[in-house]
Amino acid sequence: MTPKITHDAFLNGKLKVKQSKSGYRFSIDAILLANLTELESGARLLDIGTGCGIISLILAYRYPESTIVGIEIQKELADIAMSNIADNNMHHRIRILNFDAKQINPSLISGRVNTVVCNPPHRETGSGRINANDQLAIARHEIAMTLEDLILTAERVLCRGGKFLTIYPTRRLISVLNCMRTLKIEPKKLCMIHSKSGTNAIRCLIEGVKGGKPGLTVLPPLTIYNEEGAYSDRIKKMFSPV
Repeated sequence: MTPKITHDAFLNGKLKVKQSKSGYRFSIDAILLANLTELESGARLLDIGTGCGIISLILAYRYPESTIVGIEIQKELADIAMSNIADNNMHHRIRILNFDAKQINPSLISGRVNTVVCNPPHRETGSGRINANDQLAIARHEIAMTLEDLILTAERVLCRGGKFLTIYPTRRLISVLNCMRTLKIEPKKLCMIHSKSGTNAIRCLIEGVKGGKPGLTVLPPLTIYNEEGAYSDRIKKMFSPV
């Protein structure tokens, strides 16, 4: 059966994005991660668990000299990502691989990369009910890739001094920081993400450097909604093409 697909516009129509209608669809987490990732000119990037390719598309649009490989273990999602790359004429800059990221090594992606990004599954396998929809289950629970698997993969493909960026619920912050340090990716930047001003942080964006020296910078907090319940000015800017 052919999956039902929605056709959406993003960045005021600058990007065209197909998504599964009933399966996994990208969330605000992907938008935050893409927009808080800074790339140097000519950077090579690996996007682990690319889904429909939204993070790769945003970064390719904002950093036109970058080259990107997106890895997606689920064939249906990888096919959607490939279609999105073609629809946005970015096939010469973004390559999608339908592959298990745990098996990736530098030779499969034409050498080491400067940056790895991942919007990972946030729930351990034993926590909470696992969704009956396979796409949603793999996206939300650590079925195909655990936290340790993710950071091991990032360390394996990054060049020395390369950056790893991810986003997690705050309840897992200590686990992420400990795992990164153990596997030689030093946490360097932390941004706490709040739903509204005055509320507890719900997410944290973490940036680490392979082989980096100790020293963590806590960035100003990011608030998603203003007091009226609309997106904050900073979030609105993330949906802007400029």
